[in-house]
Amino acid sequence: MLNDTSSVLNLLRTRKSASAKAMTEPGPSPAQIAEILNLAVRVPDHGKLAPWRFILWEGEARAAFGEVMRARWQALHPDHGAETLDAMRALFLRAPAVLGVVSTAADHPKIPVWEQQLSAGAVCMNILTAATALGLGCQWNSDWVAYDAEMARAMGLSPPERIAGLIYLGTPASPLEDRPRPDAGALLTRWSAP
Repeated sequence: MLNDTSSVLNLLRTRKSASAKAMTEPGPSPAQIAEILNLAVRVPDHGKLAPWRFILWEGEARAAFGEVMRARWQALHPDHGAETLDAMRALFLRAPAVLGVVSTAADHPKIPVWEQQLSAGAVCMNILTAATALGLGCQWNSDWVAYDAEMARAMGLSPPERIAGLIYLGTPASPLEDRPRPDAGALLTRWSAP
């Protein structure tokens, strides 16, 4: 059984993302969003910097932001037709809610930027685990909008902020299917003194 919430270990053993392309209503309630965010911030955070913040797109905001994505895609790819532009417009409409995790990592005298960025990644994973435990479908994507400077400005980011993840939240429209996983043992080496 995928996403078995009978115990923490079973959830970790069986966690599977849902496809953003196959999500439907209902999305997370305001109480679920609050709980997800409260659980998300319980991550390693060297120096207690909280080097992340959140942006939520839900309801009509998804469609309005879709118009911004469509216009930017058209500016970047003027040769693309209506079908591709419509797909860009609908990107955030695939799920009832999209939660952006913004890495606010910046130079610090003691805390490396890399550690701050890893903390933002841990926030993304906590969001997935919390949403799954609450019975929601979720998927962590980045999509092209995470890497485009104009889209960053449209999202309200300012340098050096970056999107660590766009997490789609909703209800899976069809049963989840697992995928092959790597053999963790084959990835392990044990260090020994030369």
